[in-house]
Amino acid sequence: MTSAIPEGSDPHGQTRTGQGKCPFPHAQASLTRKPDLTAQPGGPVELDGRGIYRVNDFQVAREVLRSEDTAQAGFGADMVTQLSALKHQPVLYTEGQEHHDMRRDTARYFTPTAVAAYHPFIAGLADRLVGDLVRQGEGNLDDLSLTMAVQVAAQVVGLTDSLLPGLQRRVMAFVEGEGDSEPGTENTQTLAARLHQLVDVPMFYALDVKPAIQARRKQRRDDLISHLLDKDYSDLEILTECLTYGTAGMVTTREFISVAAWHLLQRPELRADYVHGTEPERHAILHEILRLEPVVNTLYRRAQTDMQIGGQLIPQGSVLALNVPNTNADPTMAGEDAAQLCPGRSLPRGVQAPVLSFGDGHHRCPGAFLAIRESDVLLRRLLIWNDLRVVTPPTVTYNEVIKGYELRNFRIALG
Repeated sequence: MTSAIPEGSDPHGQTRTGQGKCPFPHAQASLTRKPDLTAQPGGPVELDGRGIYRVNDFQVAREVLRSEDTAQAGFGADMVTQLSALKHQPVLYTEGQEHHDMRRDTARYFTPTAVAAYHPFIAGLADRLVGDLVRQGEGNLDDLSLTMAVQVAAQVVGLTDSLLPGLQRRVMAFVEGEGDSEPGTENTQTLAARLHQLVDVPMFYALDVKPAIQARRKQRRDDLISHLLDKDYSDLEILTECLTYGTAGMVTTREFISVAAWHLLQRPELRADYVHGTEPERHAILHEILRLEPVVNTLYRRAQTDMQIGGQLIPQGSVLALNVPNTNADPTMAGEDAAQLCPGRSLPRGVQAPVLSFGDGHHRCPGAFLAIRESDVLLRRLLIWNDLRVVTPPTVTYNEVIKGYELRNFRIALG
């Protein structure tokens, strides 16, 4: 058995028991899903009335994500892959050898060594954000987490030469659309929302992406845009990659920082374990919160051929929707207390602590380590203040673009 916490120990000094009941007294369940509204798993694969195959079983979901016979179907894949003007498809939507080559070429931006190089920037930004909160006495945690997520990702991507302030606002505009964007179904987005996007994308390009491209044409830097220029990407192709990283990286990290803080502020003993723990122990707690609260609730794949999945024939062209909260809480994988928070949880060999929260297979999130590191830096600096408290719990809503929760108006205060 493997776990992010060393075998045979836990933050409380107890001996772990293996799969089964959690050895800790944290009876904390999900804060973003109400028990009576949470979809109850049925069979491993179920065909719904919309013609989509719903996957609730961990083993089946991981098989789908690792299969070379499936293709990315979420995050607007149907629309993006049909853009004939793109010679180079965004890495999120490529498959096969092309995808493997692109991931290998860009992996250096997300290794632990690369992330360590960003640490001074991350630490300095976290200090400034906490300093602002100390001076003001009160603020929105979701605003602090947005600044952290956007500014760190901007360093990695290369969006550092904007003509005007407001990068955060422009990034968030892409995920504030309306309507059901589920692949394989009719998009019910309103005309107003579509017109809104027609304005947002050109503005993002003109104010943020184009200045960054121009600066790097003059002098390359160690970031993604410079790499894409070296690969002869067009401005449009670079724009689509920036949009991808904006929604897939910045927005999701923002939500995770907020939900992790919410859990830790509700559990004083867990907060103490986190604040006084070693880095591996802190990361283990964050990974377990992410297992319980995956930001992206549904991952989509399209069958490229007829497939046998979970004992069921999936016809070519069919869409599979993987319910990440259900797969992460599969008791056959995570134990009988899988719906509760347990940082010392034992998992089967080969299963990582966040389970499928970062995906799996060749499309697994490349920025997973960076997301946890920046979250840890900000959260520890906040939670080490003993008088940090919740003024107003966040409002929980659902975002149809990223297929996950949003936490807003999360007011915290010092003193």
